[in-house]
Amino acid sequence: MKTNPFGLLCRCAGRARRAWIFLLLAFGMAPVAGAAGAANGASAPVVVIAVAGAIGPASADFIVRSLARAVDDRAQVAILELDTPGGLDLSMRSIIKAILASPVPVVSFIAPGGARAASAGTYIVYASHVAAMAPGTNLGAATPIQIGTGGGPKPEASASAASGTQAGESTETRKQVHDAAAYIRGLAQLRGRNAEWAERAVREAVSLSASEALAQHVIDLTAADIPDLLAKLDGRHVRTLAGEHVLATKGAPVITLLPDWRSRFLATITDPSVALILVMIGMYGLFFEFSNPGFMLPGVAGAICLLVGLFALQLLPISFVGLGLILLGIGFLVAEMFLPTFGTLGIGGIIAFSIGALMLIDTDVPGFGIPVGVVAGLAIVTALFIFSVSAVALKARRRPVVSGSEAMLGSVGVMLGDETSGTGASGWATVRGERWRVQGAGDHALPARGARVRVTARHGLTLTVEAMNEAKEQQVAWDQSKR
Repeated sequence: MKTNPFGLLCRCAGRARRAWIFLLLAFGMAPVAGAAGAANGASAPVVVIAVAGAIGPASADFIVRSLARAVDDRAQVAILELDTPGGLDLSMRSIIKAILASPVPVVSFIAPGGARAASAGTYIVYASHVAAMAPGTNLGAATPIQIGTGGGPKPEASASAASGTQAGESTETRKQVHDAAAYIRGLAQLRGRNAEWAERAVREAVSLSASEALAQHVIDLTAADIPDLLAKLDGRHVRTLAGEHVLATKGAPVITLLPDWRSRFLATITDPSVALILVMIGMYGLFFEFSNPGFMLPGVAGAICLLVGLFALQLLPISFVGLGLILLGIGFLVAEMFLPTFGTLGIGGIIAFSIGALMLIDTDVPGFGIPVGVVAGLAIVTALFIFSVSAVALKARRRPVVSGSEAMLGSVGVMLGDETSGTGASGWATVRGERWRVQGAGDHALPARGARVRVTARHGLTLTVEAMNEAKEQQVAWDQSKR
């Protein structure tokens, strides 16, 4: 069999050409693959959520919405920068539910130096995928010392709380402690952290510094600040509900989220003092509108304030007994304006309002109480307002009637003359600058022309008058001077 040299040469050239094209494609795609890997790794942003102050409805709403935004922005990690003395149970649990369901890894970072994550903050730290602390910070004291109407145990800081199993404790207290201990122990087991210390934090209200927490495996690492934390998180494997994540945080862009207008507005109205003031403004606005129909502005403003205040109160752990006493006190104060009780209802209303305001918030969480000074100020202002309005109304009642038939009674006039004489005589007199037909009172005859008379009754367009003697004129002058 003969071999064609030309065909062999063509086949070799074709194979070489295909090899060169393959090499060019391979080397050309390498930078593209590297860029894609960089886009999926280091270029993914890091979201920092700054949380300072007591954990409440406003902070819970802010954190939940921020975690949702982190998912939308395809962030590789969300960092909760915590500094909190504790908070409300419902708000804490809603934050923890959002953390556990987040496909983005959540890092709780207690910072800056001097910050703390007490009470509810400790639960949030245990629920996070990674826990970190800055030097000079602490966490712990997670004993639930009170249960309110907010829906469950409220983790609150208490340095002097005793063990939850001591003798003499009520059944309710033991139930709170056992429930809180089981809750934080479950979080510790889920994240592989120190469950024994977590239970002690609930039962004995113990606390730890950053170095002690790291040594006892309560947290995963310590860092000086956010850049240091990102450097130490780089390369860490984290598992969420979405699967395994390898963090590439070194040099990653940082997006810091701060509370927006919605969170600030919610934080303002959910302040117990502000909520109480809004309810009072609403009640008095509606009362003023019902008393003086047609003004419109007090009614509109009162309805808005009342609805906003009630919305804020339903987010807070309130005592319905306290709220009832406040409404009862306001009712007593309003009744004082219409009933002649000589201050009895007013004083009772002030007492009921003050006691109700002190009892209104059923928790001892820092930042969620109503200061005694605010209660005293509101009671004094309300009392001054009610008693001032009552004094004006009483003064108005004592004034003489200036219109209608009643206004003529007691008026003094001058006789112009009579048409008939004797008993039942009638004539004319000038009373209040007007000419009136007059008749004598009873069996008395009308006085002569120019005599002063006093009106004793009115029948249609005819006035009944009696003659004025010196004693009666002095009495009338005295009454007019008093008015």
